[in-house]
Amino acid sequence: MAHVAQYKKDKVNEFTKLIDEYPIIGVVNMQNLPTKQLQKMREKLRDKVLLRMTKRRLINISLDNAQKTNIAKLKEYLNGMPALLFTKENPFSLFSTLKKNKSKAPINAGQTAPNDIVIPAGKTNFTPGPVIGELGSFGIQTAVEDGKVAIKEDKVVAKEGEVVNAKLASLLQRLGVEPMDIGLDLVAVYENKDILTKDVLDIDEDAYKRKFESGAAMAFNLAFNAGYPTRETITLLIQKAAADSRALATEANILTDENVGTLLSKAKSEANSLKSQLDSKAPAEEPAEASTEKAKEEVKEDTEAKDTESEDSDSQSKIETSEPQAEIEEPKEEPAEEVKEEEAPAEETTKSKKDSEPQAEPETPKEETVEEKTKESKEEKAEETAEKEKVKEEAPKEEPKKESKSDSNNS
Repeated sequence: MAHVAQYKKDKVNEFTKLIDEYPIIGVVNMQNLPTKQLQKMREKLRDKVLLRMTKRRLINISLDNAQKTNIAKLKEYLNGMPALLFTKENPFSLFSTLKKNKSKAPINAGQTAPNDIVIPAGKTNFTPGPVIGELGSFGIQTAVEDGKVAIKEDKVVAKEGEVVNAKLASLLQRLGVEPMDIGLDLVAVYENKDILTKDVLDIDEDAYKRKFESGAAMAFNLAFNAGYPTRETITLLIQKAAADSRALATEANILTDENVGTLLSKAKSEANSLKSQLDSKAPAEEPAEASTEKAKEEVKEDTEAKDTESEDSDSQSKIETSEPQAEIEEPKEEPAEEVKEEEAPAEETTKSKKDSEPQAEPETPKEETVEEKTKESKEEKAEETAEKEKVKEEAPKEEPKKESKSDSNNS
């Protein structure tokens, strides 16, 4: 039986004790990690994480000797330069902390690609020349744009786990591609009998937070719209009910302590709008009334003028009919007296005509009111009737005088 060194036994016992003591055990690949970067990571994680390194064979023995269920499955993830990480922190937050403290670095010849190495599409700083053939040797499609070599589409030049040769490492450095992440690479974690791999632990915290916020907002909207009271929605539901009741009372014109001011202001605004509508209609109606009044006044003036003309014509016809009767009745023997006697009524008739003619068509100014016009028309009618009566009274008085004179002559 081969002899086993005591330090190896001590190392296995130490690792076995730590595996049984800590609830979370992680496997870390420390290959290509500079010593300076390792020291910085240990300082940052001193109070949260315990990091231990040893030979891979001793780690496998420690995992086999541990009492935890399924802990031996971590042997599948011991790649590169493995180390065990012991902690009581949440594995997801631990992975996020380690990821944030990583930095990019170029890959060297002989190193293994940690992930698929991709050369992105776009313009480069190379001028057309031998570099086109060098890029073409890796299957990269190129073109010349604005005097520079441009890569048409993304191209994977090395798969995860492949060893990078010197030619590819040099090309990647010239293109500025840094595929290496310098830091602790947490490969897998054991927690509560489960093995959580790197793909499961690598969570976008911002996207995860946005999903939670979106779910919470959708749940809140559903409860509020459905009227389902919860601790978050009860206040808004009560406010909504109060607002709806106030709006209903205002719409139905029901006076309450809350809406009395609103209803009074609403009534006042309606009254003001109605008043403005009436004021805007009043000026348009006044010209129509004035025109109708003027038309009525013109009609009255025309009728009064016609009445006065007809009365004047009647008076003239009566005077003319009365004069020939006087001439027929008077005797031929005394022509001189007849002429003298006839001159008197002729002068009176002419006076009456002169008095009646200008009064027949009185020209009243347009500015006179209707009452003044009616007064003038009444006075004119009274004067005309008085003149008519004078003419009638004078005509029968002259006839007996003429008869007496003729009788005296005959006698």
